[in-house]
Amino acid sequence: MPDTPPLRKLGFLTIGLFDADDPGPGHESTLQVIELGERLGFDSAWLRHRHLQHGISSPVAVLAAATQRTDRIELGTAVTPLGLENPFRLAEDLATVDVLSGGRLNPGVSVGPPIHYDDIKDHLYPDTADAEDFSYTRVERLLHNLRGGRVSTFEGTQGIETFSARIEPHSPGLADRVWYGAGSFSSVEWAARRGLNLLSSSVIRAERAEHVSAGDFALIQRAQVDRFRELHPLGAAARVSQGLVVIPTDTATPAQVARYEAYAASRLDRTRSPQGPAQMMFAPDIVGTSAQIADVLLAHAGFQAVDEVAFALPFSFEHADYVQILTDLATVLGPLLGWRPAA
Repeated sequence: MPDTPPLRKLGFLTIGLFDADDPGPGHESTLQVIELGERLGFDSAWLRHRHLQHGISSPVAVLAAATQRTDRIELGTAVTPLGLENPFRLAEDLATVDVLSGGRLNPGVSVGPPIHYDDIKDHLYPDTADAEDFSYTRVERLLHNLRGGRVSTFEGTQGIETFSARIEPHSPGLADRVWYGAGSFSSVEWAARRGLNLLSSSVIRAERAEHVSAGDFALIQRAQVDRFRELHPLGAAARVSQGLVVIPTDTATPAQVARYEAYAASRLDRTRSPQGPAQMMFAPDIVGTSAQIADVLLAHAGFQAVDEVAFALPFSFEHADYVQILTDLATVLGPLLGWRPAA
């Protein structure tokens, strides 16, 4: 088996489900999960956007609350689809949360038309729907804003008010902590050439015939990671985080184990071949004891190339399930992978 670097950073990702008729408890559960992650020594906690669904639609707002309930753990979005965002306003929000957190924010972003765009465009962009640019330009605008570039031709004092030409507050270093959620070679290459960090998840595009013919998600992911570092200014030191769905069962009850295994089995068919017009490949969920999971990961070509992960929590489990999974990840699986909890 190839040498695999010790796991340096252990994180987790959640979408934060809530009851449509009573959303408060679900949001509170997410904040408690982030607090637990800090106590367990996790390096990072990430929230995923879920627009028009019963999952967190405003991760930046929730992470602002999390900054006041944690002291150390890094907080990220994985990922913010920029097609629904104004890079000017988003930069203000991100910088504000980064200041509140003491420099712990890791914004993850992606581009492309919003999902179900034809159904929402009249409310999202009533006057400009057909003119909106959903290309990488949106990321470049956000980066310009986060770096303190000029966004106004006016700067100075007007009456008793002082105006800046850059986004305020300005948070130095935030732009260097921007991640791009890439699933294709073209997006991996674009992110690398611009010096961004790379989020590689459990969904990638089936490309490059030598890997697709083998039906091997891990080989495609590894090829993308290698290509990213080949082009990135930092080379082998460029940051890459992998985000598979990993469910350890060491301290789970028999009922939990049965539910976890049923969940993974219900999602297995989609991993057998590329899906949809975009030919997306899904990685199988990994369920088992930490020892079993460690064996799978250490043999996974994509995992072998990274020393950071943000394991994705299953979408539809209960709060107690997340407590058990996170505890096993931090106390059993992490150490088996060479990770040590933060002080």
